[in-house]
Amino acid sequence: METTALCADARLRLSPHFMFRWEASQDAYILLYPEGLIKLNPSAGEILKRCDGERSLAAIVADLQAAFPGHGEEIAASVRAFVELACDKGWLRS
Repeated sequence: METTALCADARLRLSPHFMFRWEASQDAYILLYPEGLIKLNPSAGEILKRCDGERSLAAIVADLQAAFPGHGEEIAASVRAFVELACDKGWLRS
């Protein structure tokens, strides 16, 4: 998926090659894939746990803005940047 194709109504979900979960030993959310794992920072974990294929990109942004009030524009920009990166890396698809 090209990053320019992302729009507010895109319904993002994890690519089937990855498994997303909380890992207590890492004290972090991780992405597992056949060759290893990716330890995610807290912001990435909050975004990915909302990428369920049901919610639109706009709904994910709105949910995060409600969960972390006072930083609306910063959250919107950060979510969009992360989602574009995750799509480029093949972690997410729409």
